[in-house]
Amino acid sequence: MPIQPVRLFGDPVLRTRATEVTDFDAELRKLVSDLTDTMHDEGGAGLAAPQIGVGKRVFVYDCDGFSGHLVNPTWEAVGEDEQFGMEGCLSIPGLGWDCRRKLHVVARGWDMHGEPQVVEGSELLARAIQHETDHLDGVLFVDRLDAETRKLAMREIREAAWFGEPEPVVKASPHPMFGKAR
Repeated sequence: MPIQPVRLFGDPVLRTRATEVTDFDAELRKLVSDLTDTMHDEGGAGLAAPQIGVGKRVFVYDCDGFSGHLVNPTWEAVGEDEQFGMEGCLSIPGLGWDCRRKLHVVARGWDMHGEPQVVEGSELLARAIQHETDHLDGVLFVDRLDAETRKLAMREIREAAWFGEPEPVVKASPHPMFGKAR
């Protein structure tokens, strides 16, 4: 399937809540395939449909030895434990900051054929589930940073070579945490 361009910070689709999927059809299967191929090409741990300009509640993931997708996902924390660590985003290429997330989560949704799915994850998988579900709600991980870090992040984003570009201009070697730099 074709690799899709990843939408960058500033694109309005990234700030718009995605709509529920109601048709589990060939179009949805193509979307999951395009998301998966694009995520792998970019070297990411996850990718949500809005990141390729599609306002549907679908994301894919591939991290910690687990890969798959969820349609119309929800998640809940398992316990009170939190993690605080580096997070990045393919829509904010080459940049990352420490972000607080729940350590263990269980996500529920459907697969591309309409079959119920449950995914339980810790650490990176838990972070990916929370991060990608945020994308479906129009929330970016920089919104979850503490005020001081968020101010720093916004300055670094505005100074990034790709900021304001409609598409990535340069691809470089992948960063192990956030995929390909641009």
